[in-house]
Amino acid sequence: MTDAERLALIDALNAEYAAVYAYGVIDAYASTERDRLVTQYTAAHRARRDSTVETLTAAGTTAPPPDAAYTTPFPVDDPIPAANLAVTVETDCAVAWRSVVERADTELVRRMGIEALTETALRQATWQAILGAAPPTVAFPGMA
Repeated sequence: MTDAERLALIDALNAEYAAVYAYGVIDAYASTERDRLVTQYTAAHRARRDSTVETLTAAGTTAPPPDAAYTTPFPVDDPIPAANLAVTVETDCAVAWRSVVERADTELVRRMGIEALTETALRQATWQAILGAAPPTVAFPGMA
């Protein structure tokens, strides 16, 4: 694993840590009809977090721990801000995973980045559709 790949994976891991934390906030305020979706997406971020830690560890890198807490970029106190936070989280993850794809030199890291970017782009589109965005997708997920 190259240094560029390692740094990109650490950035993506930090985005996944933040996503797991944020989905706890989202879960507290999302409408009850979104419970299954929030549970599914939280599990997906936990799985991606864990696989990223495993990949870094296998490459001989100690994965950094998550922060003790994270700050949401805006107040979340009802379902609409909760859905907007989900869009923000998925956007941040898309940016991080796109960077992994761009910096990947090995097939393993490139495949991991593409899979993660695709997953987060689909989750982002789902939340955008829930919020009524038209279109709910972007042409190039993860472009800052």
